[in-house]
Amino acid sequence: MSRSRINGWASLMTILLGAGATAILLRAARAAPPGQASTGQINGKIYLKGAKPKLARIMMDQDPVCASVHPQPVYAEDGEVNSDGAVPNAFLYIKSGLQQSNFPTPSQPVILDQRGCVYVPHVLGAMVGQVLKVVSSDPTTHNVHFMPKENREYNASQIPGAAPLVMRFTRPEIMIPVKCNQHPWMKAYIGVVSNPFYAVTGDDGAFTIKGLPPGDYTVAAWTATFGTQEQKVTVRAGQPATADFTFSTQ
Repeated sequence: MSRSRINGWASLMTILLGAGATAILLRAARAAPPGQASTGQINGKIYLKGAKPKLARIMMDQDPVCASVHPQPVYAEDGEVNSDGAVPNAFLYIKSGLQQSNFPTPSQPVILDQRGCVYVPHVLGAMVGQVLKVVSSDPTTHNVHFMPKENREYNASQIPGAAPLVMRFTRPEIMIPVKCNQHPWMKAYIGVVSNPFYAVTGDDGAFTIKGLPPGDYTVAAWTATFGTQEQKVTVRAGQPATADFTFSTQ
């Protein structure tokens, strides 16, 4: 709330409630976190209708280090669907509707780990210009290969104990595939966006995009297996909007 609006509100409350009550309410208004009541959020869930795909089993026996980490069978994450039809690892972002065009680049880096010869997380997002660090928790050599269409390709090996690989993407791109040339089953995807309003569905298929100014938006949903969808959503200050997406194999 702006200072002028607070002062006008205070004058009215003084007339209606008296000076004592007005002072208490005024302190509360000025202490409220900025933007808390002036923005909204979008909550949603991604579902699949129809038959679930059969997940490919990953065979890691070409590298004894990788095989030793996984005594139980490991399956590809692309196409994963929960028992209730919810879809994890979907990427959600605001495709259009934002009035502001320039957003500060986050100072915190995005981390992509190689853990158990699997990329963690499988799907992630970053803003244009934000630092991306690729680290390895594995005692084996990996080869990190980013394969963008709008950004510069990146391909580098990473031996055990090596320093993180550091890079930035200069253009928005949905999505950039990542693979390991040393272990061909290793796959990840990164969505590079020009604003901070994006999310990845969790294990339960749910997502939240917070801090949106009130307005009308187009929300896009990307999945590695089931395609993409868009939906119009109206966000109001202090209120959660809902945007559920249902993909189909029928």
